[in-house]
Amino acid sequence: MSGKVVNVAALGAGVIGSAFLNQLVAMKSPITYNLILIGTGDNSVHSRDFKPLDVSKGWNSLVAESKDQPLSADALLEYLKKSPIPVILVDNTSSAQISSYYPKFVSSGISIATPNKKAFSSDLNLWNEIFAGKPTDGLVYHEATVGAGLPIIGTLRDLIQTGDEVEKIEGIFSGTLSYIFNEFSTTQANTVKFSDVVKVAKKLGYTEPDPRDDLNGLDVARKVTILARISGLKVESPTSFPVESLIPKPLENVASVTEFMEKLPAYDADLTKLKEEAAAENKVLRFIGKVDFASNSVTVGIEKYDASHPFASLKGSDNVISIKTKRYTNPMVIQGAGAGADVTAAGVLADAIKIAQRL
Repeated sequence: MSGKVVNVAALGAGVIGSAFLNQLVAMKSPITYNLILIGTGDNSVHSRDFKPLDVSKGWNSLVAESKDQPLSADALLEYLKKSPIPVILVDNTSSAQISSYYPKFVSSGISIATPNKKAFSSDLNLWNEIFAGKPTDGLVYHEATVGAGLPIIGTLRDLIQTGDEVEKIEGIFSGTLSYIFNEFSTTQANTVKFSDVVKVAKKLGYTEPDPRDDLNGLDVARKVTILARISGLKVESPTSFPVESLIPKPLENVASVTEFMEKLPAYDADLTKLKEEAAAENKVLRFIGKVDFASNSVTVGIEKYDASHPFASLKGSDNVISIKTKRYTNPMVIQGAGAGADVTAAGVLADAIKIAQRL
């Protein structure tokens, strides 16, 4: 036994946050992880004396019974700064407000593990502040911001830190759009309509409640921004490069999801034509994010791939990322589940473990 003890403050108890807390509580480890705070959007429970919360009857019971209001970002910072032992803030929210506070947490020696993409894909200045790299700063791990639990960010950082140089990254970064294009475009001619596949994907829960949040390409743009920055490109924001939206322009400002879904079939023709052209060339359509150092460019949009390409044989909602470097002239390909509560939470928990091992 190492005897090492760290405090853990967990924000968010939604789908990913709940899965994380379940995994943390059930984990057997030589390091002791004291859960000192659970915060949700409605309330929170935290240990005033920094002793571990009693989760013997279930962490969700503690939260449900608590009458405490959520701590503000300022109050949370002041609370965590008083921790008598190293503390890890696990942010399982998608809050832009919390992520904007990351530099303050980190500069106060508080470490962060998170799947929250906003901090790492928004303004470049925020990225630079988070990774200022002062010796007294907390550690920051965010593997699950790209590809859920897939080893993409850690692998990319390892390549770069050992002196390799990235030449091109391209991949399918959205489980939702992976499923949609895998179903829609095959090398065999088919009569499947794009709008029908979107409808099924929504019914299966693969899309956001409003499918436009997937179809606008911004989620992929955020992930590509993160990888580009790690690789050395100073990308200002996810809107600073070309992003192809799959939302027909006339439907961009439609008021309701219901109306959007009802009107989408009227715009199937263009994508059907593109699909048929690709099939005639024995190719398929895939929605791709790309970082190309040769052209110093970042792009997001539809691309055609030969039937023999790894991207063409993808199934279900898997992600696949290809990384070509000076050393890996034959690109390294990482593939697997790129979404889902359990795999995402496991990615966050693995980051928390890595931080605890380094503290």
